[in-house]
Amino acid sequence: MAAVDLTTHPGHLARRLQQAHYLLWNTMVSEEITSPQFAVMNALVAEPGLDQRTVGERVGLDRSTVAEVISRLGRRGLLHKVRDPQDGRRSLLSLTGEGLRTHRKLTVRTARMNQVFLAPLSPGERTVFLDLLRRVADAAEGLRNPAEPVSAQ
Repeated sequence: MAAVDLTTHPGHLARRLQQAHYLLWNTMVSEEITSPQFAVMNALVAEPGLDQRTVGERVGLDRSTVAEVISRLGRRGLLHKVRDPQDGRRSLLSLTGEGLRTHRKLTVRTARMNQVFLAPLSPGERTVFLDLLRRVADAAEGLRNPAEPVSAQ
């Protein structure tokens, strides 16, 4: 059997993109705050007072990952938890003052990183590329808990 052309495999290309993103993130944005941590912080800037489950849904993280991210942000003093007065089983999350300052700083850095990351594309191509990535990512969310088993056609 002949070797396959991995440049036609979306998973292989996605992994290569993730590696490039990880490298750029660590060199241009932060070695301390990860991209998923920034995503959680960003969700809480947009909607302070969300519970953990909702934050995970907003940023596309599974329950165990979002729990770990929130724990790490809390240990760093970037996130504050308070019990929900209407449901004592839930905690409502918000960023601390230090968390808000960190988010502002990282927002500027992520904008610069994204310019570098997307530099090979024209402005029009960037728009199309991001739209296509969003569509595939949104469809992939359904694969986590499909209503019906996905079968090979």
